Amino acid sequence: MPESTTALAPTRSEPVIARPLVRHLGLVAYEPTWRAMQRFTDRRDSATPDEIWLLEHPPVFTLGMSARREHLLAPGDIAVVETDRGGQVTYHGPGQLVAYTLIDLKRAGLGVRAIVSALERAAIDYAAELGIAARARRDAPGVYVGERKLASVGIRIRRGACYHGLALNVSMDLEPFRRINPCGYPDLEMTQLADFDGPRSVEVATAGLEPHLLRTLGTPHADALPPQLKTGTITT
Repeated sequence: MPESTTALAPTRSEPVIARPLVRHLGLVAYEPTWRAMQRFTDRRDSATPDEIWLLEHPPVFTLGMSARREHLLAPGDIAVVETDRGGQVTYHGPGQLVAYTLIDLKRAGLGVRAIVSALERAAIDYAAELGIAARARRDAPGVYVGERKLASVGIRIRRGACYHGLALNVSMDLEPFRRINPCGYPDLEMTQLADFDGPRSVEVATAGLEPHLLRTLGTPHADALPPQLKTGTITT
């Protein structure tokens, strides 16, 4: 059953470990989830395990800290949220797999470029497993198939830790992307795994992407983790 994000909080008494807790949250609203990531990051300490939250959002446009309003062309009835991640404007909606990575970068020995590359590599390797040739671009973060964008990356660093993460298009209505300049690029076309005979289920894509995320972030496959490390602890 999907977990609630209403009171996700780090467990302070647990020892330092290298492997993250993986939470499967289902379909959850954007803003409460974002606020939960902020609270988690503000409350965590050097002994707090890292976490990965895998989920979907209802339709929402989000504006990063460097976003310019002119890239929001015609939002219509879709909510717009100004958030604290890097980057410009993007869209989240059902059928898109979102992976939020709450990582202590200092403890992991990762810099900004390294965490972005790890997220991109996870999506690229999962796509390759499906027979899809995807790539990263140094001039425009994210993952591309040809000139079309398959996945977006945006993070925030606070107190030496990061949150936000990766959004991978699985099988969704891509029309809302035409209401914006995705990531600030006019005429950028979006694509999704389903366009290449990939999975049409976010649940299937979650199971496929998760081991690649764990590997690129320097952790073993989730199947190797004890059950308590797969779900974590929710406190109120």
